[in-house]
Amino acid sequence: MKRENILTGSPWEDKMGYCRAVRIGNIVEVSGTVAIVDGDKVKADDAYAQTYNIIERVEKVLEDLNVGIKDVIRTRIFTTNVDTFEEVARAHSAFFKDVKPTTGFYEISKLVAPEYLVEIEFTAVVQ
Repeated sequence: MKRENILTGSPWEDKMGYCRAVRIGNIVEVSGTVAIVDGDKVKADDAYAQTYNIIERVEKVLEDLNVGIKDVIRTRIFTTNVDTFEEVARAHSAFFKDVKPTTGFYEISKLVAPEYLVEIEFTAVVQ
């Protein structure tokens, strides 16, 4: 099967040796994604906005692969504060209320930078 790597131009892709997403056949895996924290729309203390920003951006990555949010079968949500569950769940539901992928919600000690509250990985299967 053909492998398709989706690169975004991030300097971390070469530094770490990864890509935003990989598609092999009908399976798409999306790397852990954090929000673009800009201090205005997405703030470092807003788990809802960060989660929404992540899913909105990944939706565009999936579209580049001719895949939709409806094809997502699993999300893995990592947070630095499990008390943000309600905010994260509300943003997740805005995209996945009818899709209902399996998911996990995990509290970890920290992410790559202190302004990140949430990181999400995605798995999609094209039907």
